[in-house]
Amino acid sequence: MLDCPFCEFTAAVLENDLAYARFDKYPVNPGHLLLLPRRHVASYFDATAEERAALFGLIDAGKAFLDARFRPDGYNIGVNVGESAGQTVMHLHVHLIPRYRGDTANPRGGVRGVIPERQQY
Repeated sequence: MLDCPFCEFTAAVLENDLAYARFDKYPVNPGHLLLLPRRHVASYFDATAEERAALFGLIDAGKAFLDARFRPDGYNIGVNVGESAGQTVMHLHVHLIPRYRGDTANPRGGVRGVIPERQQY
């Protein structure tokens, strides 16, 4: 699709037939990867079963790649679907975010932090 920053695959660091991985241009932490289908689809729910499987394969490959290169202590995996969920580029992308001890004062609740007042329970 024209004007989609994720429809250009030149920055790929990992890939398979249906998807590729690239470093996030605005990383949360060192090594933050985006995993994207090659086909332009806006949402996880618009992807085919084959595209979803390709993305999940890249999660495993991405973890191995990041373990070797960055040695993180943990990971968050996330998908924003729609503007209300924080999606800013309407091309499906999965965030694979390496986490490091001390990168936040209290990581408890992990992805629940998308709504900060509900992160702690």
